[in-house]
Amino acid sequence: MKIVIVGCGKVGTSIATQLNAEGHDISVVDINSSAVTRLSENLDVLGIEGNGATYEALAEAGAQTADLVIAATARDEVNLYTCLMARSAGTPHTIARVRSPEYTNDLHRIKDHLRLSMAINPELTEAMEISRLLRFSGALEIDSFSRGAAELIKVQIPSNSGIINKKISQIDNLRGKVRICTVERGNEVFIANGDFVIHAGDKVSIVSKPEIAAKFFKKVNLSIGRSRDVILLGGGKVSYYLAQKLIKSGANVKIIERNVERCNRLSEMLHDATIIHGDCMDQDLLLSEGIESVDGVAALMDYDEENILISLYIQSVSRAKVITKVNNDSFDSIIDRLGLECVLNPKVLTGEYIARYIRAMQNSLGSNVETLYKLHEDQVEALEFRAKSSSKTIGTPIMSLNLKDDLQIICISRAGKVIIPHGNDIIMPDDLVVVITKHKGLNDLDDILNRR
Repeated sequence: MKIVIVGCGKVGTSIATQLNAEGHDISVVDINSSAVTRLSENLDVLGIEGNGATYEALAEAGAQTADLVIAATARDEVNLYTCLMARSAGTPHTIARVRSPEYTNDLHRIKDHLRLSMAINPELTEAMEISRLLRFSGALEIDSFSRGAAELIKVQIPSNSGIINKKISQIDNLRGKVRICTVERGNEVFIANGDFVIHAGDKVSIVSKPEIAAKFFKKVNLSIGRSRDVILLGGGKVSYYLAQKLIKSGANVKIIERNVERCNRLSEMLHDATIIHGDCMDQDLLLSEGIESVDGVAALMDYDEENILISLYIQSVSRAKVITKVNNDSFDSIIDRLGLECVLNPKVLTGEYIARYIRAMQNSLGSNVETLYKLHEDQVEALEFRAKSSSKTIGTPIMSLNLKDDLQIICISRAGKVIIPHGNDIIMPDDLVVVITKHKGLNDLDDILNRR
């Protein structure tokens, strides 16, 4: 695809890096000449110096023939105006980075009126990711389908679990409401069937409704409990969004912030959170606030070094799930050796969300892919299709479909109802059908069938 990215800051650079690696034709635009030169030379992409919100700069970057324009400057208003100009230039798809909390509740209106393909808030995106991980504190990854009605959750099987050395068909799946989809063992990934035997240390992905998944984990003695008491270190935008979501889910939230004015502001906005004015690096303060006994901690301060150091300390004194925000990806090689439990980079996460959207958009040209995830280091894809009435899969029991090997239909969403399908279930028109497979390049639901 031909993509124009306006803004060569950290977010724009992360997006350009990921999309360039996937083989897209990238042009970048920024008013800062040194930023343009740095990015264009590092990635060997076309760089345009100029105001990306103007028709002239967009035209020079090729917006008239581009498939997509991504506006990722530091200013929300500039990003929205850039998308408006891009549409007037003839670009069919636009994505805007929108960060301000004041605009968050209006994003759906903005998206509709400006005909944006996507509006993304990096801080809100990170808060949503952290919220999911804290909801199941033992989860390694969580991906959602059918607008959050079903989730694909990856966990590691401990040596004392009751499902070790059992075939999948022998595991209590709560009357078919849970499905074990993939098993990662060492460097191998398996699309598991009923005869597959679970071993200690396996990384297993299951699909279910979120509330059913919690019951399943309890049933099979997997300690993946919900975080009821959470401490957030730093009172920035991510903490604000995250606290809102955690409070809504019933968690008790404390935020520690060293800036007194920000503390006062948070107290006004978050009536159900405890706001503490203090230094997040003060170990005595953390101990006095119960850091040893809480379920979850997120280090969300401005400086990566502080987040890394305090996370290492907390891991040494607490069993809490610790999530560490790191903005600088140059720390990656060091972090890999430190043993931090869960590290999130907001800029990279934003790039991944946009890349995921673009993959689905690219795959859906002439097909019906709604969502696409790359899993297990790109060895497996999970795709969500919209079933058309003309599909060859319609009306036939799943057990009678001639499905490709290394492929499973793991979930069907019908009128808001989630179905974990069995052999006798059938696909109906307009169903959302989730498929997990090792096959790449499936563009249509009928591609899951072997050619006869």
